[in-house]
Amino acid sequence: MTEPTADLPGDASRQPLSGQPQRRLIGAMPKAELHLHLDGSLRVDTALELARTRGIDAPRDWAGMSAALIAPMPCANQAELLKAFDLPIALMQDAEALERITDELVETKAADGVRYVEIRWGPLLHVAGGLSLTDGIAAVCAGAREAAARTGVVVRLICTALRSHDPDDNLELARTAARFLDQGLVGWDLAGPEAAFPDPLTHGAAFEAARSAGLRITVHAGEWGGAAQVERALAVSPERIAHGPGAVDDPALCRELTARRVTLDLCPTSNWQAGLVRSVAAHPLARLHRAGVPITLNTDDTTVSDITLSEEYVNAVEKIGLTLSELWAIDRRALEEGVAFADEIDLMPLRERFDGWASGIPELAASTERA
Repeated sequence: MTEPTADLPGDASRQPLSGQPQRRLIGAMPKAELHLHLDGSLRVDTALELARTRGIDAPRDWAGMSAALIAPMPCANQAELLKAFDLPIALMQDAEALERITDELVETKAADGVRYVEIRWGPLLHVAGGLSLTDGIAAVCAGAREAAARTGVVVRLICTALRSHDPDDNLELARTAARFLDQGLVGWDLAGPEAAFPDPLTHGAAFEAARSAGLRITVHAGEWGGAAQVERALAVSPERIAHGPGAVDDPALCRELTARRVTLDLCPTSNWQAGLVRSVAAHPLARLHRAGVPITLNTDDTTVSDITLSEEYVNAVEKIGLTLSELWAIDRRALEEGVAFADEIDLMPLRERFDGWASGIPELAASTERA
């Protein structure tokens, strides 16, 4: 694909858009994010206040709290990365905290130009202090609803089960989550320590209960075990797979993902941080996209990975090698029916807004959707 160009003042020729103009264009893009964890996106100042008011043993200064919430760059493996979630989860054990953190995350995303976001969290992780499952889910729904009304961001929620939890508990979680379909909770996910609990079918009953109730299905896979684990995840018939960059190593699997229209929600910085790739620049995002594999581009965790979506978009162009038009095509595809978990009645106006924004920008004119 030819590099997009921009007219230079006083010069009839067209040169590649780069540097600060390119970054400003990326920053101005309306964005959609489909893979974002609530407990990995806690504001540092909020964490300080919650630790103080809840009596949680945690750093009491900004620098110390920041260091505690941001995972090592990189970690030795997924297990080390998951340790970074222990403190946020300890701070998120009451309805007020859950509602506030959800509200603030939507506000943070709005400031970065995100116009559609799907936020996922594991409700069973937030009942240790006595909060009921129902009240915890209701609090997150309330925070999302309030922030959406204030910012104009379209927000949808994904309930995440943990691989390490009892299958019966996850079945009950699926049944409880389904009662919130009319409050913006639209998806079902499975995450957690993949090496210790590699088979998603252990929680097959929960997947089926969620699907039967109308929840859309995604699953974390390939954070350990590479392409084989991504293929294994297809057994639960997901519409999307969270992560899965190792699929690039198996051409047959890539063809299957494409044929089945299963989207990989990729997070380059987080994948490097977890040790899945040797560097952000080495991430196979561009190769997967050019091979026709459906993908989206996401942060995974705003705080744990210390990155905004705009910064991840810049990385995708400047480090990984996407063109601006390829980046826009990936961004725009996240709003397609069958990719985003919102209803078509909500997605259509968003697509029109995105298309209207891009219509006057020559650098994006070469964008094409990849089926």
